[in-house]
Amino acid sequence: MNDLVARFRGVFTALATPFKGDAVDFSTFGALVERQIAAGIAGLVPVGTTGEAATLSDDEADRLIARTKELAAGRAMVMAGAGSNDTRKTIDKVKRAEKAGADALLIVTPYYNKPTQAGLIAHYSATAEATSLPIMLYSVPGRCGVEIAPETCATLMDLHPNIVAIKEAGGSAARITQLRRACGDKLIIHSGDDGLTLPFLSLGAIGVTSVVANVAPREMALLLEAWQAGDAARALALHELIAELTDGMFIESNPGPVKAALALANLAGPEMRLPLVSVSDFNREKLAGILNRFSAASAAFQEIR
Repeated sequence: MNDLVARFRGVFTALATPFKGDAVDFSTFGALVERQIAAGIAGLVPVGTTGEAATLSDDEADRLIARTKELAAGRAMVMAGAGSNDTRKTIDKVKRAEKAGADALLIVTPYYNKPTQAGLIAHYSATAEATSLPIMLYSVPGRCGVEIAPETCATLMDLHPNIVAIKEAGGSAARITQLRRACGDKLIIHSGDDGLTLPFLSLGAIGVTSVVANVAPREMALLLEAWQAGDAARALALHELIAELTDGMFIESNPGPVKAALALANLAGPEMRLPLVSVSDFNREKLAGILNRFSAASAAFQEIR
């Protein structure tokens, strides 16, 4: 278990999926992944919400996971998104992700259906029984309409040894204490909100599954490294350095802003698949200003430190 905790510690980037026309741009995707690894990211999360999983074909998802694993080459953990709102489809995605080489799985709560807690236990139990890979539960009530209760998390961990972690994206720091009270310190917790990373770490989380790391991987990695080294002042300074950029990543629905930011930085194209569309011209200009200020502040921070 200690080795598993170590593997989940740090920044895991919820990777954006670049497109060129109607196709996945695998060349650009490879460059993005290499940039993440070079920055010191601990984990890579392909085929998640930020990766527009809902509009990827099964073959595209398989290829993205396999390509991430190939590029990571043991330098970063690969945790593939594999959830859906149909348990049978989720199990199929889990088996496909395992075959493609994933090291772990991120399984979101079923959306739209709004299952009860008993339904969540049944759903996650069936999923866990279909794989031997470590599973991170993903509670994001703002998108799914249902939250994983702390007691449900504890029940699932008791029933299934491979359910080991949760990505908490409910927007409440109080949830961390509630989860730890129910599950104990054996539960691995990731922040699912970039802006709450530092307070979550102070309450017992050990990592973040991050959107903003697509744009600022080194700064996010440095924040986690500072906290892990016991340098709270440096971690706070990095949190404040990233804060405006973090807010900017959510001025419209994710991943619109992060894709616009990657395009502004000449790292990837801004294309998204319907029903998602590119950010408005107004917000693109706003993001350009945020990126310019962030770049200048980051450069100054590196000089001072």
